Amino acid sequence: MSRTSRTSRTALLAALGLITATGATATVFGTATAGAAAPGCKVDYQVTNQWSTGFGANVTVTNTGDPVSAWTLEWSYAGNQQVTQGWNATITQAGAAVTAKNASYNGALATGGSTSFGFNGTYSGTNAVPATFKLNGVTCNGATEPTEPPTTPPTTPPTTPPPAGSKVDNPYAGAKVYVNPDWSAKAAAEPGGSRIANQPTGVWMDRIAAINGTPGARGLRAHLDEALKQKGSGELVVQLVIYNLPGRDCAALASNGELGATEIGRYKTEYIDPIAAILADPKYAGLRIVNAVEIDSLPNLVTNVSGRPTATANCDVMKANGNYITGVGYALNKLGSIGNVYNYVDAGHHGWLGWDSNFGPSAELFKTAATAEGSTVDKVHGFIVNTANYSALKEDHFKIGDSVNGTSVRTSKWIDWNQYTDELSYAQAMRDKLVSIGFNSNLGMLVDTSRNGWGGTQRPTGPGALTNVDTYVNGGKYDRRIHLGNWCNQSGAGLGERPQPAPAAGIDAYVWMKPPGESDGASKEIPNTEGKGFDRMCDPTYTGNVRNGNSMSGALPDSPLAGAWFSAQFQELMKNAHPAL
Repeated sequence: MSRTSRTSRTALLAALGLITATGATATVFGTATAGAAAPGCKVDYQVTNQWSTGFGANVTVTNTGDPVSAWTLEWSYAGNQQVTQGWNATITQAGAAVTAKNASYNGALATGGSTSFGFNGTYSGTNAVPATFKLNGVTCNGATEPTEPPTTPPTTPPTTPPPAGSKVDNPYAGAKVYVNPDWSAKAAAEPGGSRIANQPTGVWMDRIAAINGTPGARGLRAHLDEALKQKGSGELVVQLVIYNLPGRDCAALASNGELGATEIGRYKTEYIDPIAAILADPKYAGLRIVNAVEIDSLPNLVTNVSGRPTATANCDVMKANGNYITGVGYALNKLGSIGNVYNYVDAGHHGWLGWDSNFGPSAELFKTAATAEGSTVDKVHGFIVNTANYSALKEDHFKIGDSVNGTSVRTSKWIDWNQYTDELSYAQAMRDKLVSIGFNSNLGMLVDTSRNGWGGTQRPTGPGALTNVDTYVNGGKYDRRIHLGNWCNQSGAGLGERPQPAPAAGIDAYVWMKPPGESDGASKEIPNTEGKGFDRMCDPTYTGNVRNGNSMSGALPDSPLAGAWFSAQFQELMKNAHPAL
């Protein structure tokens, strides 16, 4: 959906094609024509998803030459590919020839600037990389090397603060994303972990002490200083998880948090205010700071309160005192007032809010929180789904409209009358709903894909048997949890889609907001001073409750406290990664 914008004029582009589904690559660099400035542009063409009759692609334009103020990119397909839907560019097709023109907000490309657009398409047979690209009528061909090697990136942050850029539509477009050195070192120390140790992950501000740093984990300023080093001369996103509401996680016990139900004052003055003061430091104005705001909070006020079979006394307390609404509104207002901060509010996942009785009321509650404590919907850049959860990104072998022998798949035990089968369809539908009730039309969604790959040898390759709706769904579904309500250290889970910008319509990025290898909670009670409790859902011997259909928990054994390193889980996630490592 949304992309970056920058200042620019005319230049040549080159093209780099990358098809992840097939591994094929093709690199084409532009050469200068008479009277033109030095060459220096490239196009990154990447197939982000591919199935038997269709595909999704993302195209990133990077200008390393003179500025341009508008661009038209052209290519032709060798096969029968047809673009069916695009975003962040106006895309037309005549026969095999495709033309993509910039949108109103991303035509300007300064030297070093990038922007992205994406599209879905159909094909049959092969889906080959386009062989030739033209930018503004100039063919990109031949190989051109820079006349001088690039300078070494600075090893210390710039001494003068970078200028604050205007807020862009999609902060991930054309930007690198911060790699947390603390997590990266743990990942790299694992056998095989170096394959993913350079991936960007979220930094969890899960208690007041995390702001200044805890043993083995640097504080917020130290992360931002490191981010300036990683940024160099380009754009860089830093991902923070704002997670410390009073009475936190009222329906679970693994991470109840340090603040009691009534301690909203401490939340404001000891937690949000210090974070806001650091983020507002002009030194960090050149960073794009993405906040995932208070996961596992607001939907509890819909689904786990009196009148529901899943009600808990703690959630009734939080609904009555209003401190979830107050806290989220305060955080959005305080943090969203900083020019380079992008707030994405947690919107649960399809296995929590996908039913009609939960979906609409939750959207309305999000708006209530977004307009509390002086905040407005303009302080919400988007929403994030599946944070620290396991729901499959896209179920390919069944759709919500399918039926078996005249019976709707919605009646199956797995779907259980849900309106959605996966996170992509849920995220896009939730976005539409939120826009319809007053959120901004350019709202962007994030999907946490850190642990929803469900790959490995047990991954289905086709639909299940047509005996009945249960055999059809269970035989074809990727998600191998015992029940959609299971959330703690799930056995068989795998790394999902790698972090990437603009992978689908309305989606700003796939992200790894939950760092793979960090536990969801302890499998037995472990005394601690971090506000981390014990939830039987993390115990592999637990036979369940009403929230998971009284099913086994599906949790891995011998897990440590929430947020602590869990080597066995990390190894399982790599083994079951999809796409495979």
